Amino acid sequence: MSLKNFIGNRNTKSGRVFDLTIQTLIIISVITFSIETLPNLSDGTQKLLSNIELIIVIIFSIEYLARLLVAKRKIRYIFSFYGIIDIIAILPFYLSLGLDLRSLRILRLLRLFIIFKFVRYNKAILRLGRAFQIAKEEFVLFGIVTIMLLYLSAVGIYYFENNAQPEVFKSIFHSLWWAVATLTTVGYGDVYPITIGGKIFTFIILMIGLGIVAVPAGLFASALSKARLEETKPNK
Repeated sequence: MSLKNFIGNRNTKSGRVFDLTIQTLIIISVITFSIETLPNLSDGTQKLLSNIELIIVIIFSIEYLARLLVAKRKIRYIFSFYGIIDIIAILPFYLSLGLDLRSLRILRLLRLFIIFKFVRYNKAILRLGRAFQIAKEEFVLFGIVTIMLLYLSAVGIYYFENNAQPEVFKSIFHSLWWAVATLTTVGYGDVYPITIGGKIFTFIILMIGLGIVAVPAGLFASALSKARLEETKPNK
């Protein structure tokens, strides 16, 4: 059997076994990565986890090179969603980066939808992508407006609270954390106003924050409905 049929053909038994083996290794990798974060692991356990990671990286590296070899359009594969995730799964190991990106390997499990031919789920994923495409201008505009509101909120609370709480609201940059927590209506309570003006200003920002939370959800729901409508039109 050719390498292309073994890796790229999910209709064969060997191809499906190969894909499922890779998915199993991904799950093992995610689990071992999570175990590594546990405190007070013994040296033996750490060594075992390191050996497992080494074996998985070698297998993933061979798989990536094989997929690249059989790909008809190699550049397209390299910069595709799965291609980028595949390289991210192994690149930090070779470059010894301080940032550990192994947790992103879980995204490779999305291939399960293709392996098992979950057509309905594939359509749902495409529909989500279409919804984002429909509303992308609104999302960009909303994102810009949100950043502006965050800045103005930080400036406002700084002027209201700086004199009363100079250690908490030291600068506009320090006030940005309060602005984020308030505009998103999270309200952690670690930083809060104590002046009358600051409390009134906070109330206003909270009301604006309710709209900031609701608007993206409404935009996406509308775009998703439009995407579904577009999908059903050809059937009529």
